[in-house]
Amino acid sequence: MAVPKKRTGHSAQGKRRSNWKAVKPELTTCPNCGAKVLTHTVCTACGTYKGKVVSRKAEGFVEDAKAEVKEAKKTKKSTKKAAEAKVEETKEAAVEEKVEEVKAEEVKAEEAETEEKPEA
Repeated sequence: MAVPKKRTGHSAQGKRRSNWKAVKPELTTCPNCGAKVLTHTVCTACGTYKGKVVSRKAEGFVEDAKAEVKEAKKTKKSTKKAAEAKVEETKEAAVEEKVEEVKAEEVKAEEAETEEKPEA
């Protein structure tokens, strides 16, 4: 660990900290109620953010909104899995049909060979 050889003087310390200034936070007005609000935050007066109801303070707040979003995500996942299962089933059915076609062709070829043998 580095250890300073000499103590820093008061003037050197002050010169180093001369650009260390406090800055006022950016404020905007809420489009719903007109109150002053920090940028990118929910309005503490009315409970909205970007025109959408987010907090319980707002009039149109729905408690189960998050639950509805979660259910929608679950249904998307379940429908995706169901679609994948259908694709697999169709692939398996196509393979089975091809196998049946090949067997039918083999049977026809064998029948054709047996018909040719008595003639010869």
